Amino acid sequence: MASLKFCTDCSNMLYPREDRVHRRLLFACRNCDHEEVADNCCVYRHEVGHIPSEQTMVVKDLASDPTLPSTNITCPKCRYGKAVYFQSQSRHPDTRMNLYYVCRNLECQHRWQS
Repeated sequence: MASLKFCTDCSNMLYPREDRVHRRLLFACRNCDHEEVADNCCVYRHEVGHIPSEQTMVVKDLASDPTLPSTNITCPKCRYGKAVYFQSQSRHPDTRMNLYYVCRNLECQHRWQS
C-alpha cells in the first residue's frame, strides 16, 4: 500500500526523485537537502483529468487504486463497509464540491456521490 513520507528535518512531504548515477529511487525534500533511499521502487500517480460525473464512472479499477484515500462508509448497494473516494476536479464556478465514492468490494464496485 502506498504511503506518504515526510522530512525528518522540516516535516515537509518528500517527493520521489530519480538518482540516475546510482540507478535508484530517492525521496527528497523540496524545502531542505534531506534525501532518503526508497524501500519500494513503485511510484503511484493518479490524475483525474476530466469532470468525474462525465467519465470517471467508466474506470474499472478505482476500488483497488492505492493512491485514493479509503473510508469506512457503507456501500448502499451491497452493504460492504469500505470505499475509496475522491472529489470533483471541476473548475466550473457553478459546480459545488462533490465527493465520489467507489465500493472496495471487488465484486460490487458500485459508484455513488455525496
